[in-house]
Amino acid sequence: MKVGVQLPEVEYVARWPELREMARTAEEVGLDSIWVGDHLLYRGDGRPPRGPWEAWTTLAAVAAVTERVQIGPLVASTSFHNPAMLAKQAATLDEVSGGRLILGLGAGWNEAEYLAYGFPFDHRVSRFEEAFTIIRTLLADGRCDFHGTYYELQDCELLPLGPRHEHGEGPPLMVGSMGERMLSITLPWVQAWNAWFTWFGNSVEGYRALRDTIDAACSAAGREPGAVERTIALLVAFPGAGGRSLGSVKDARVTPIPSDPATLAAALRAFEAEGAGHIQLVLDPITAESIAALAPALEQLRR
Repeated sequence: MKVGVQLPEVEYVARWPELREMARTAEEVGLDSIWVGDHLLYRGDGRPPRGPWEAWTTLAAVAAVTERVQIGPLVASTSFHNPAMLAKQAATLDEVSGGRLILGLGAGWNEAEYLAYGFPFDHRVSRFEEAFTIIRTLLADGRCDFHGTYYELQDCELLPLGPRHEHGEGPPLMVGSMGERMLSITLPWVQAWNAWFTWFGNSVEGYRALRDTIDAACSAAGREPGAVERTIALLVAFPGAGGRSLGSVKDARVTPIPSDPATLAAALRAFEAEGAGHIQLVLDPITAESIAALAPALEQLRR
């Protein structure tokens, strides 16, 4: 099982020197991946307006100061970019990182940022379906001619191709959704599926039920359930945690996993036993110090 960490989003304004230290610390302690949320603005929920740094720029910077860890958006909203341009960004980031990108994709959900930045919020899944077809085709084949309701491509070519294309593949695709239609669109093609901790209560019992639903969706899509890797985000609290201030107010309604090494390692093993292959830790608080403090749990986990 791989274990990664999500960098700060809107908990506080983390400047680049802090983000760089977190990324390097994550690699030093033996984490397998670093993730960045793809959002633009949160407001209208009773809290002050807040926004993160732009995800793709941040991921490129993280790729340049690390050597080993996988990187990816958790997850990228296809609504924020022309899909051919998003494929271009992904191929470029895969090049910068030396083939370490995991391309997490979703349809988005936060209407406030769509309205503020001028992106259409209607027909999000239908728009995603067209965008997903374009992105996966360009990354796999290097070209796409597409004439849809929302997007129009005239013999688009993706040049130069990313570092993994010479082996007949692009970066692995991961979908972040539990919607029935979204799963039917993506599960025939993706290499991994991701769940946010609020979807299953941050618990093994909740995950087990959700996993069974995804297994059934894989079968319905013509895929063996074991062919799609299960990845999950888990909320972990360190001493002094104040409740991680994330974008959605629902995020505070689950019980975090304690961070003491024995408890955390046991929890990760329990999720692994239920089929989770890659876990993204959402730390409270999220600092370089809390990332460094994961080292004993990682050591126990890998004995």
